[in-house]
Amino acid sequence: MEQPELARHVVDKMYNGDAFSQWLGIERVKVAPGHCVLRMTVRPEMTNGFGIAHGGITYSLADSALAFAANAHGRMSVSVETSISHTEQLKAGEVITATAEEMSLTNKIAIYHITIRNAAGNTVALFKGTVYRSDREWFPAQS
Repeated sequence: MEQPELARHVVDKMYNGDAFSQWLGIERVKVAPGHCVLRMTVRPEMTNGFGIAHGGITYSLADSALAFAANAHGRMSVSVETSISHTEQLKAGEVITATAEEMSLTNKIAIYHITIRNAAGNTVALFKGTVYRSDREWFPAQS
């Protein structure tokens, strides 16, 4: 299977089994090995007592972008460390986009930076994630 096709196939399988990403309303804009762009709309039930998006919403969007970008190489990968900085508040109705970029890739570890922007293009959160890359393939070659 070619890399772009493998990436789409892996992310489709992951997304179809990911009830939380589906609940968030995540739209897959672009998927490639080591790269992912996701988009979603902040809904009223995603806001906190301040009337702004709960920090877990941007975190979850970034975490999904991390997972899809890392696993799109075709090897099962899981996060081992993540962090986020929130730089602007979000309100219900705002559309946000997460872009995951691979910064480092080795046989066992990969590091990603995910930038979340609002519709105006302003950065609203910065996320860094490190994943462990297992030896297990999503779709092992048939013998």
